[in-house]
Amino acid sequence: MKIALSGYGKMGKIIEKIALDRKHEVVLIIDHNNLDDMTAEKLKEVEAEVVIEFSTPHSVLDNIQVCFEAGVPVVVGTTGWYEHIDELKEICEDTDNAMLYASNFSVGVNIFFHVNKVLAKLMNNYPYYEVQVEEIHHTQKLDSPSGTAITIAEGIIDNLETKSEWKNVLTDGHDVAGEVVKNNQLLIESLRVENVPGTHTVMYDSEVDSIEFKHTAHNRNGFALGAVLAAEWLQNKNGFYSAQDMFRFDI
Repeated sequence: MKIALSGYGKMGKIIEKIALDRKHEVVLIIDHNNLDDMTAEKLKEVEAEVVIEFSTPHSVLDNIQVCFEAGVPVVVGTTGWYEHIDELKEICEDTDNAMLYASNFSVGVNIFFHVNKVLAKLMNNYPYYEVQVEEIHHTQKLDSPSGTAITIAEGIIDNLETKSEWKNVLTDGHDVAGEVVKNNQLLIESLRVENVPGTHTVMYDSEVDSIEFKHTAHNRNGFALGAVLAAEWLQNKNGFYSAQDMFRFDI
C-alpha cells in the first residue's frame, strides 16, 4: 500500500517505521518544510492509496478536503476539530470518499473505551459514587482536554444518567476541589507533564471507597500501529467511519 503521511512529528516518524515494517511504501511525507506539497495533484502524482493525517488542529480540515478532492482515503488521528464531524461526514458521503477518524487508534485504548461505557451503565445502580476523568500528557500537547479524554467523557455521559456534559480544568497538579462543577457536569482534569505519552483514569469516588479504571501508554507505538491498521482496514471501502467501526466488541 502506498501511504502519504501528513504530519511528521514524533508520531509520524513512528507510523513511518511501522508502515515500512509491515511492507508498505511511504510515497510522500508532509511536514512544516513542504506544506505546499499537500495538494490533490501531488497525492495523485505519487499515486497515494491512503493518507494518514497527524498534523495540527489548524491544518487538519484543509488536509482532509485535499484528500477528498484527490479521491484518496484518509485516516485522521489529529484531534481538536470534532465540532465539524457532521459537515465532513456529509461531504465524505456526498463525494463517495472514505475517511476513518479516531481520538486514539490504540487497541488497548479502544478496549478501555468499551469497558468504560459498560462500567458507566453499571454505575447507574450506585448513584452515591461521583465520577471524574483525569488525563495526563506531555507538555507539547496542543489541545486540552485530549481527544481521548473527550471520548471517555462522552462514553460516560451517554451511559450514566446523572451526567449530561463535561467541564475541563487544565491544572499544574494543584487541587481542583475548589472548582465549581455542576451536578450534571463531568469534570475532566488535564495535567501536562514532561515525557508522558498519555495516561487516562476514570475515578468513581464515594465516602467509603474509590474505584479507579486506568490506561497508561508506555510509548506511542500502540497509537501508531493502530493508525496503520486503520489504513489497511479502510482499503476498498467508501464512507465515513470511526474507530468503533473497526474495533468490534460483542460484550
